[in-house]
Amino acid sequence: MAQEKKITVAKGVKVKRGVEEKMRSKKGSSNAGKYKNVSPDKFAGAAGGANKFSFPIPDLAHARNALARAHLAPNPDGIREKVYRKFPELKKRHDKRMGKKDCPDCMK
Repeated sequence: MAQEKKITVAKGVKVKRGVEEKMRSKKGSSNAGKYKNVSPDKFAGAAGGANKFSFPIPDLAHARNALARAHLAPNPDGIREKVYRKFPELKKRHDKRMGKKDCPDCMK
């Protein structure tokens, strides 16, 4: 019996061939499976209702990009919360720009 080919979609995560295309069909998941060297815990997609291997946030630059594209996810607030939890400095910057009064660090 021939063994089915598996495709890597994230670091240490393999799925059957063709499954990654189905992942990309979910709203906000067009980049699912394209970040093969990113650890599964460094994705924000599941928090926003998109595929769990979309919206990679391994570093600050990717986190900013995820915030900019969060509107494409079914639940953009979920993406934002996950990014802000991992990178609180982005939340402080956002609050400062929005003039939030309840942010003590933002008034500096």
